Amino acid sequence: MLCGRCAVLVRGRARRRMPSPVPSGLPECWSAADYAGPVRQAVIAYKERGRTALARPLAAVAAQVLGAGLDAVIGPGPPVVGVVPVPSLRAARRRRGHDPVGRLAALTVRALARAGRRAVLSPLVEHRGRVADQAGLSASLRAANLSEAFRVHRARGGAVPRAWPPSGVAVLLDDVVTTGATLAEAALTLRAAGLRVPLAVTLAATPRRHPLPRAEDFGPSASHSTHRSPR
Repeated sequence: MLCGRCAVLVRGRARRRMPSPVPSGLPECWSAADYAGPVRQAVIAYKERGRTALARPLAAVAAQVLGAGLDAVIGPGPPVVGVVPVPSLRAARRRRGHDPVGRLAALTVRALARAGRRAVLSPLVEHRGRVADQAGLSASLRAANLSEAFRVHRARGGAVPRAWPPSGVAVLLDDVVTTGATLAEAALTLRAAGLRVPLAVTLAATPRRHPLPRAEDFGPSASHSTHRSPR
């Protein structure tokens, strides 16, 4: 499904990639690459165009990122990990004909098990009510749209909070992080249920670009004076 060059780019380099500004409640967020080029093409092909065979190579990437994130955030010998997929809206699942993040999470758990890590698929989070599609919304509108949008579904399959050992942790899994509003709200929901959520993992992170200041932004006399750009 992926040529050698694209496979290398999609695998990227697992590291901490936080949005700016960081929303309140966001766990440390790790991803493989920026959401651009072949990485973006692969995610869209899998998520929106029915190329479901991409699930396995993408899950291998997610497992690699999750392992690296756990080692960095928690240290060697991590405890039982509950991999919690961020749920898609029902309308989106119907339109796509599949549940891309749910499938990705299930295959990621298998990849982690093959690597010797103790992981369990934990689809604990569900939408509480109607939520608008996040596409095109600003960071503030995304946060408002998702406020109290999730709840813990204890009846669904997988580990539930009471069944986890005291050292167990929940790791959120999604395809892309943009503003971090979705992951932050899901993390707050899980923490309210008594879970530790030290980490969120995505395949890619949207680069946050901030425009350079213009002279007129500093007042009428700014263009005639020397100034430093704010950091």
